[in-house]
This record gives sequence, structure tokens and C-alpha cells, in this order.
Amino acid sequence: MFVELSATSNFTFLTGASHPEEYMTRAEELGLGAVAIADENSVAGIVRAHQKARDLARAIRERADWDRTHGPMGPLKPGHVAPQPKAPRLIPAARLVLSEGLEMTALPETRIGWARLCRLISRGRLRAPKGQCLLTMDDLFDNGLEALRLVLHPPQALTDPGGAGDWLPRAQRLTRRFAPKMVLALAPAYDGQDEARLTTQALLAERLSLATVVSARPVMHHGRRRKLADVVTAIRTGRRVDALGRDALANGERRLRSESDLRRILGPHADALDRTVQLAQGLTFSLDELRYEYPSEISAGETPSARLARLAHAGLAWRYPHGAPDRVRQMLEHELRLIAKLKYEPYFLTVHDVVAFARSHSILCQGRGSAANSVVCYALGVTSVSPEVGTMVFERFVSEARDEPPDIDVDFEHERREEVIQHIYQRYGRHRAGLCATVIHYRGKRAIREVGRAMGLTEDTIGALSSQLWGFFAADGMADQRMREIGLDPGDPRLMQTMALVHEIEGFPRHLSQHVGGFIMTEGRLDELVPIENATMEDRTVICWDKDDIDTLGILKVDVLALGMLTCIRKAFDLLVRHENTDLTLATIPPEDPRVYDMLCKADTIGVFQVESRAQMNFLPRMRPRCFYDLVIEVAIIRPGPIQGDMVHPYIRRRNGEESVEFPSDELGKVLGKTLGVPLFQEQAMQIAIIGAGFTPEEADRLRRSLATFKKHGNVSEFRTRFMRGMKRNGYDEDFADRCFSQIEGFGSYGFPESHAASFALLVYASSWIKRHHPAVFACALLNSQPMGFYAPAQIVRDAREHGVEVRPVDINASHWDNTLERDGRHLALRLGFRQVKGVGEAEAEWITAARGNGYHSVSDVWRRAGVAPGLVERLAEADAFAPLGLNRRAAIWEAKALRPGAPLPLFEGDMDGEGIVEPAALLPQMTPGEAVVEDFVSMRLSLRAHPVAFLRDRLTPGHARWSRDKSLDANKNSGGRAEGATPPERAPYPRSRASSATEG
Repeated sequence: MFVELSATSNFTFLTGASHPEEYMTRAEELGLGAVAIADENSVAGIVRAHQKARDLARAIRERADWDRTHGPMGPLKPGHVAPQPKAPRLIPAARLVLSEGLEMTALPETRIGWARLCRLISRGRLRAPKGQCLLTMDDLFDNGLEALRLVLHPPQALTDPGGAGDWLPRAQRLTRRFAPKMVLALAPAYDGQDEARLTTQALLAERLSLATVVSARPVMHHGRRRKLADVVTAIRTGRRVDALGRDALANGERRLRSESDLRRILGPHADALDRTVQLAQGLTFSLDELRYEYPSEISAGETPSARLARLAHAGLAWRYPHGAPDRVRQMLEHELRLIAKLKYEPYFLTVHDVVAFARSHSILCQGRGSAANSVVCYALGVTSVSPEVGTMVFERFVSEARDEPPDIDVDFEHERREEVIQHIYQRYGRHRAGLCATVIHYRGKRAIREVGRAMGLTEDTIGALSSQLWGFFAADGMADQRMREIGLDPGDPRLMQTMALVHEIEGFPRHLSQHVGGFIMTEGRLDELVPIENATMEDRTVICWDKDDIDTLGILKVDVLALGMLTCIRKAFDLLVRHENTDLTLATIPPEDPRVYDMLCKADTIGVFQVESRAQMNFLPRMRPRCFYDLVIEVAIIRPGPIQGDMVHPYIRRRNGEESVEFPSDELGKVLGKTLGVPLFQEQAMQIAIIGAGFTPEEADRLRRSLATFKKHGNVSEFRTRFMRGMKRNGYDEDFADRCFSQIEGFGSYGFPESHAASFALLVYASSWIKRHHPAVFACALLNSQPMGFYAPAQIVRDAREHGVEVRPVDINASHWDNTLERDGRHLALRLGFRQVKGVGEAEAEWITAARGNGYHSVSDVWRRAGVAPGLVERLAEADAFAPLGLNRRAAIWEAKALRPGAPLPLFEGDMDGEGIVEPAALLPQMTPGEAVVEDFVSMRLSLRAHPVAFLRDRLTPGHARWSRDKSLDANKNSGGRAEGATPPERAPYPRSRASSATEG
């Protein structure tokens, strides 16, 4: 069977017009023996082709097993053997494009050849900016081609007058070194000159003393992708399709071709097909041979098993100073035995060491993930969630049935995560550690914009199409209707063609980005497992495979993620130590405080982690959480998956006693008991499939993968028939089975594991506890951690004042860069910092703070002593920071504008000789209260004087005009802001939030 040795997929971005998976499917249809996915200086797409080849092989085996038993037309006769079809094999490859103009496909013969290829690509990419690769002939000579075969591609210009220029002497230099490992590819161009071209290529091979093989050099799996191939070329080159000229495909012939097609095209050169098959037979390397090795984590001669056990027992003594319960000790021993049996100790030690570094540098972190909420991780300090919470069973995540490493994600403070990332690079070396990639796909608006421009649509038309995106990807008929509504003709041929191409390009990879924090760490060289390249961010290196590829190959990934709430909580803990002499950690916050749950039941959750959205605020008074596990459910249930699966209302009805809790069987009752019969977690979905539908652990794991959060290509529906048949066979009612699967389908994009929900619930409780007992500390930490969360600083300040916190304005002599707390008797007041002022940076704020000594006395004093630019002083004046000096805002701005950058001019510094002229004081009009509030928002995005609506309330509620005016006057007397020329006020007339008011009512 013929083998294609150089297929270009769409992971040669904006060049190839077919997915790697499509090549494998088409190869099976054409009866090809193998396909080499060979993208330009990259192996980014081959894992997807590898997985598709696996799936095809499994499907063929399943069909063969069925035919072996039943036969295609019924039971087989005795002695009859059904034919055994084979799935096409993937040949891992890369097309190397050298700076000298040579192009060749590199084909690894063995695992050693793969390592050579990865190191070669890494070398070229690490010396070039992100997305580029700079390889030379010298790199090939230096790297060597051990266990690699090269297929040299001659230039298409061979049949043109002038020939190939200086290509030939360079090729001769290469073949003198690597001739035994090289062949030359005969490749038609389908332009009417192939007979002469193939003859010239064969003569060239003789001149170079190279054997010939054949490649169709496909850029698409099927000819119907020709139009899309031209579109991606137009996008890549920044032109319209009708202006591509010779860069457009002349026809749809550069597709994956069958052996019979190529024999007809090759004519007298068809013997090269046999040599192609022979070459492929010697390429035995498969991605299945990639054996990922965890970092050994051996320390001071101690084995990983002994070290993990020692650290776990020491951690248990730390977690339970008065002795751990017997159940916890038994769980620990059981987990350690299972981890040792599966040899996963290095994985847990790697995570422990990363977390230990963070804790040693006072970086708050919290682990989550499928294996994070275990006794081992609790003892190691990876998570602060007690393993006694929830119903987690360790074997669901670390088991012999699933041949893959466990999953642990660790969230770090978002302001300090980079320290952890650089520590990992330094510890393991950049040749042993790298971040995963994220494939940026064409979605919605980007697809419409870029395809529309390539097709020559006007910007107005593109804008109208993209603004109505939801209509074009909805049910049949909606697109035409929406086009008519926005004034477009759905019957216009160009518009119809454009929308067809937009739908076709949906899901195409556009470029690689870096994963938010998925780290790959290896014992040996990472660049011999997968190529490494530069990221856009400085001091970051990444691999070209994303998290799905990593999962396919069973490679360890530790997610080093950023979480803003951890920054907030750590800053709150620091403030509690400084101002309240209270030292807390996530594990030592007083648990199960009724007052905290009372606050949550009132939906008083502005700024609280995960439950601050309007949807959560509406749900909290209905849910009325009274214990930690209620928070676990709260976090998991208000998500798109459970909402779309109609899980919210049944759960609330059952919780409130409006609906009886019934289970179809005792076995499923054990799985769904704690969630009142409603499946809310991924683990429950897996257990329903195993217990109810008879899925194997492997099939349930495939279901879990399709339920994975933000899974782009997961398809839960493919399991429906298997699920419904299994449920019926085990005696479950069809309506119940259908309802179960519909709920499972709700997880398709946003399913939540119980372990994740438990980790997040701890942060919900911690942030709620701080807000309830120390509102000033919470508001200060929240403001100092911005930007994060749903709420702007103005809303955070407003909420703090509603909780009795005195908020003091920015003061040139009292404020620092961060917001600070000031002790006022028994209470803490919040002083706004310079970070709240637009246009003031941290460095400038530090200069101002360091230079003020006993205090500034004038606007010019700040300029002279701190040495900051006059523009910065003016921004401080606009924020009314000079009010404590007796200057109102306009007077301070007037003085700031008089400052001159550079050295003063001595001639005009003093009085004129004998004149004694002094500039008269400017009589500036006072700002009205409304103007002052507007200027506050312009300069700081918040105001302590009044709410902007307070000045419109008499118009909005005419019957309350006198009340509004009186309250505004009271605000100027009592709020923490200042009206121009008025006594410093103290509090603004903010109404209660809608959620709180509704609850109290």
C-alpha cells in the first residue's frame, strides 16, 4: 500500500487546509498504508493524527471482533476467517526549511532519530522570535542525522529557464555528507508540465546520486478544500483572494492521493512508488515509544518512596498536632501504598517541592485537581482542604485502570506567580522544563473578520456580520433572517461563499500561544521529547503541544496557575498580623462560623471569591448554606453545565423538602446521596456511567475527557447510544436514563470536579470570614490586589463604608502606594493610596513617600524634594491630594501648572530690581459638589463625597427632591470626602445593594 511521506496540515499555520485527523481518515478511505504529517519546522499537529490513528485502529478492531463473531452478513461458517483490515499508520515527521533555500522532510527511524529531530527544531526556534525558526545547513552538520532519513524536495523552478540557481551546489554539499540517509522526492505540480518536470527531477536525482521516492505534497486531504486553501493563503499574505495571482492554487489537485492516481501521473517513473513503500517500512518509530520520565526527585540518597512517606507522616503530625484520627491515618497508608505501586512518588514530590518553594518565600498557594484533595496532598501542604470533606475516593484519580499520571493544579498569588515559574526553570533547567502551548483556533468573530477581508467584503459588512454573530451560528434559517434584518442580501453569491468558508474555517488552528501555567518537567532532556521554542513573554520557553496532546501521550503536567483572590487573602493575612496581631493561614481560619454563613445567606458577598456574581447573589438566599459542604455544592452548581443540564431547580426543591429524594438503585444512591440525587460533579457522571450503564473504567475516562472544562473538541453525545443501551440492560427506566444523560451533557463545556469545588469552597469561606470579621482589612487587601473580580474600586469602597469602615481620601502626607490601614481607637480606617490615582506609577509613589520626611508644605515642595515630573504633581492635584495643605483642588492644579520642567531661570526667580512685583493670587471659582464628584471619578474612578446619582435623584424621584438635597448636604458635612470650601465630610448616602435589600425585606 502506498505511503504519503510529506503531508502539510493546518498546523503549518495559514498554509495547510486540513486537520491532521482529516488526513488519517482520508488515508483509510483511500487505502493508504501510512501518512507522514510533515509540517514546516514543527511537530505541533502530529499527536492529533496519532490519536486519530489510534481511534481508527480501535474502531477497525471492534468491527473485526463483531465480524469474527457474527460475520458481515450473519454468523460465520465454521473455518471461515474474516479479512483483517488495517488502519493507516502515522509516520512522525517534520518538513525542514533551511535559510539557504533547501527543503526536506525529516523522518525518524527510531526513538533516537526523534530525539535528534526535536533538538534540531529546538535549536532553530530558540534562536528566532516566537513562531519562527531559523535553521541552516551547518545546524544539520552539527546536530547529525543519526536514525533520521531525509527526503529532499527539489524546487519547482527546475523546468524554468535558468534552472534552480544556486540550489544545486548546496544540495551537492548536503548529499556529500548525508547521501546514504537521503532520497529525492518526485513531486508533481499538476500544472500541465509534470511529464517534463518529473523527468528533470529524476535526472537531478542521478546527478546527486540519490534514489527517488514519490510524494504528492498535499496541502489538503480532499480537493473540496481548495477554496479554503486560497483563503488561508490570502490571510497569511495580507491580500484578497482575487489578488493572489500565482500564489493561489491552480486547481484542487494538491490533495492526498491514492496509489492508482500517482501511478497514472508518474508514468515511466512509477517504480519510485515501490521505493517509497520500502522506505516507509524502515520507519518503525511511533509516538507510543515516547516514554515520559518523571524527574526522579531523589534527595541526599533517599529514594522517592521513602522521602514521600517521611514528608507525609511529618505533615500529618503538623496538620493534627493532637493526633490524626484513625480513619485519616488509614487513608494515608492506603494512598501511599497505591502511589508506590504505580510509581507516582516523583510526581507528588515535584508538586511538593514547588509548593515548598512558594511557602518559603511567603507566596500563598492552594492545590486543586483530581488528586489534590487527598490525605497525601493535605499532609504535604499542597492543599488546605481536609480530606475528610466530601466523598472523594483516591482510586478515582490514581488507579491501575487509568494508565496516566494524576492531575494536580496549584494556584499561586497572581502578582508573584512569575517567581515560581522562574524557580522551576532554574531548578530543572530550560532543557528539562517548559510550558505547554495553547492552540488559538478560529472562532466566531475572528473567523468572520479575517475570511471576510480575504474575500473582499467591506469593513461595514464585516462589522455588521460580526456584531450579529449569534444568529449566524444558531439554528438553520437564522442566518438568512439575521442578514435581512441588518440589511444584507443572503442570496448574494460572494456573501454566501464567505459564510460557507467561515463555517469551514471554524476550529482551524491559527497560531500557538502559551498555556496559562501547564509545566512539563522531565528527568532527561525535554528537547529530546518535544521541540522547545521561545514564548512572546521574556524568559519564557514553551513546547509546541497543548494539554490535550500531553494527556494523549500520558505526560506529566503541573499547572502553575495565577489566582487574584490568593493575592488578596495573603495581603489580608499580612494586614491582620500587622494591625491585629493575628496570624492566620488557610488551614487555621476558624471553621464553620455561623456568622459567616449568616452573611452569605444575605448575599452580602461583594468581593468574595466565586460567589460575588449576580447569579450567585440570587442563589445564595435560596440555597442558604450552613456548612462547608454546602459551599462546595454552591461553587459547583452555579456554572453553565449544571444550569444548562437543569440541575439547579431540582436540587433546590429537594433541599427545601418540596420534592422527595429518590434513587433508582442503592448503588446509585451511594454515588448521588450527598447531592440529593442530582449529579453535580464530573466524578458522579463517571460513576453513573460505570455503575448504571456498565462502562469500563477506560470508557468512563473517555467520557470524563469529553466533559473536561473548556474542552474544545469534546463530544459527549457520541456516548449516548452506548449509555442508553447500558442503562436499559441494567434495568433502569428509559426516562431516568435520558434525564441522566441530559444532565451529563450539561457538563460538556463546564463540568466541575468535586475536588476543584472543595478547593475553591475553602477560598470562598476564607474570603467570607475575613470580610465578616475584618471588613477594613478585606477592603484594603482587595483594593491592593486590583485588577481582579467583578467589582470596580468605587463599588468596593462603597461596600466597605456600608460595613462601617471609615474611608479616608488620598493625602500627599499620609498616603503610600498601596492603600493602608490607620488605627483610630479600637477601629481601623482605610486610607486610599496613590495607586488609586490614574497616571501615578508605583516607582513615582515610592519616590514621593521616601522624600516627604516630616511632610510636604506646598505643591512645589513635592516637585523639588521628590524630583517627580510636573505632570505627575498635576495628577495628584487633580485627585485633591493637597487638601490637607489647605489647598482646594483648583488652587492646587493652578500651582501645579505653574511648575516648569528643567532648571529654573535665575533672571526671573527673584523680584525685578527695585520692583518687588508679586503675582496676585488667582481668584478661582469654587467647584460645586457635583463637579467635585465628577473630578474624583475622572482622576480616581471613585469618590468619597457622594454617589453620582445623588445629584439626579430629585429628577428621578420628584417627590423626594427635598430629601435628596438634605441628604446631599449631610454628605458634605459627614462623608470622608471634601466639598470645595466646605468642612471635610465623612460618609456618602449610598443605598444598600439590591441583593441585600431584597434579602432583608
